[in-house]
Amino acid sequence: MSYYEDRPWNKNYPAGIPANIDPDKYENLLVFYEEVFDKHADKVAYTYMGKELTFKDVNILSRNFAAYLHSRGLEPGDRIALMMPNILQYPIVMYGALRAGLIIVNTNPLYTPREMLHQFTDSGAKAVVIAELFASKLEEILDQTQIKVIMTASMGEMLSPVKGALVNFVVRKVKKMVPKYTLPNVTTVKEALKMGKRFEINPFESRPNDTVLLQYTGGTTGVSKGAELTNRNLIANMMQIEAWMQGMLMRGNETALCPLPLYHIFAFSVNAMALFSLGINNVLIPNARDIKGLIKEWKKHKVSIFDGVNTLFNALVHHPDFGSIDFSTLKITVGGGMAVQNVVAEEWYRITNNVLSEGYGMTEASPVVTVNPVDGTARIGTIGLPVPSTLVRVANDQDEEVPVGESGELQVKGPQVMKGYYNRPDETAKTIRNGWLCTGDIGYMDEDGFFTLIDRKKDMILVSGFNVFPNEIEDVIAKHPKVLEVAAIGVPDEKSGEVVKVCVVKKDKSLDEKELIDYCRTQLTGYKVPKHVEFRDDLPKSNVGKILRRKLREE
Repeated sequence: MSYYEDRPWNKNYPAGIPANIDPDKYENLLVFYEEVFDKHADKVAYTYMGKELTFKDVNILSRNFAAYLHSRGLEPGDRIALMMPNILQYPIVMYGALRAGLIIVNTNPLYTPREMLHQFTDSGAKAVVIAELFASKLEEILDQTQIKVIMTASMGEMLSPVKGALVNFVVRKVKKMVPKYTLPNVTTVKEALKMGKRFEINPFESRPNDTVLLQYTGGTTGVSKGAELTNRNLIANMMQIEAWMQGMLMRGNETALCPLPLYHIFAFSVNAMALFSLGINNVLIPNARDIKGLIKEWKKHKVSIFDGVNTLFNALVHHPDFGSIDFSTLKITVGGGMAVQNVVAEEWYRITNNVLSEGYGMTEASPVVTVNPVDGTARIGTIGLPVPSTLVRVANDQDEEVPVGESGELQVKGPQVMKGYYNRPDETAKTIRNGWLCTGDIGYMDEDGFFTLIDRKKDMILVSGFNVFPNEIEDVIAKHPKVLEVAAIGVPDEKSGEVVKVCVVKKDKSLDEKELIDYCRTQLTGYKVPKHVEFRDDLPKSNVGKILRRKLREE
C-alpha cells in the first residue's frame, strides 16, 4: 500500500472526526436542502443590516424564486449568472436556482465588462441576477450574450419598507453608487418573488453527477474556465467541512460572521453549505473592506465562527477598535484563499485568544482539501490535515510519490474533486491525471500527516485570495498601441500578500506609468491592475523566445 493511502494524518484527527464521510447520503442538493429547511425551520439562517430570515423564510422565498424561473421559460440545465455582494437576495436566489435545476455561474461583481463577457459567453448563461450597482456594465455587453432573463437586486429591497427605502436612497442618491442604465424587460428580485407565488416548480430529475455549479477559475494555467462542480462534489465537501467542525459547534445555536463574498467558492462551501447545514446564523457583511463597519457589526452578535483571508485578518488585528470586541464566544477561526502569514496568526491569537486554523483548497476541489484542527491543536505554518475521505500525495514531475518530508506537487483524490472544466477536455486532462487532481502547488508532508505549502502555481499571482494569472494581464497590456512587450509577475505586499508588477518594453517612448495604469483600469478589475510598472529595454527570454518570468522574479 502507498504510504499516502495509509493516511498517516488520521492518527492526528481530533476525537470524533470520522476518517470517511458518505458522499452518497443525499442523492442531490434538493434532498439535502429539504432536510435542512425542515430541521431548522424556526432558527435564523441569515442576518443582513438587522433583518433576519429564518430557514422557513428562506425555504418559502427560494421556492417562490424557483417557480418564477420556470415560469419565465428557464429549464433545468440552463445557466444563471449571480453577480451580487453579500446581500439577502444572494442566498435566496442561489438556493432557488438550484431548486429549479439551473446551473449557477458565480460572477465577481467587481468584474469589468470584458471579464463579464467572457464568463457569460463561455458558460452560455441565459439568465442573470445582478446588483443594480453593476447593471450599467451589463448594458455594455448584453447584446453579445445569450442572456434573456434579467433580474436586478438593490441593497435595501429585502429590508422593511422604511429602512429599505432609506438604504436605497442613500446608495442611489447620496453616495451615487448606481450609474444610470437601460436594460430590457428587467424584473427586481422582490417582484420575482411575488410573482413566483402564483406558479409551481416543474418536476425534474437531479442526479449525483449532474453539474450544479460552474465556478470560474484560472485553474493551474491560462484563461478563466468553469470548474464543473456536481451535486456529489458539493455534498461531499459540505459533509467534510461539517464533520471537521461539528464537535466544536452546537447545531442551531451558533452565529457566523460572513465577510467573504458568497460568490467565492470558499464562502460558498463553508457558509452557504456547511454552516447552513448546521443551522447556523450567517451574518452577511456586504463590504469586507469596511473594517470599521465590520467591527461594529461583530459587536452586535455573539460570533462563534469567523472565516477569512490573510489580508482581512491583518487589517483587523491592526485596527485600533478590534481589541475592544468581546471574543468570549469565538470558537473557530478559519483562514483560506491565500497563505496565512505566521505573524498574523500569532497576533490574532494574542488579541482573540482563539487559534487561527489555516486550510488549503482550490476551486477544482469544491474547494477544501486540507485544514488544521479547530480544537486548538492547529500547527501554525502548515495547511493542516486532509479532510475525511481525501487522499493527498506529494509527487515528482513524473507523477511518482516522493518520500515523507520531500517536496513535490500536491495531488488530490476525493469525492469533492470536480467533474472537469466546462467544454475544455484538453485542460481537464492536464489537470486530472490518473484520477489525481494535480494542483500545481508545491509542498511536503511531515511524519504526522500535516502538510506545508512551499510555493504556489509557478506563475500565478495571489492578490488578497484571488487568483491573478499573468497571461490575462499580458494579453490586455499587449493590446496597448504603445507597448512592444510585457511580462507580469507577482511581488510581495504587506496588505494583500502579493500585487501585480509588469515589466514593459515600449513601442512608443511617450508611454508613461500613469497612461498604462489608467488603461488597465478600464480593462481589469481592481485587484488585477498593476501596482508597479518597470520600463525596460528588453525582457529575458529562453532560446525559443519565451519570456522568462522566473528570471524577472529572481531579479
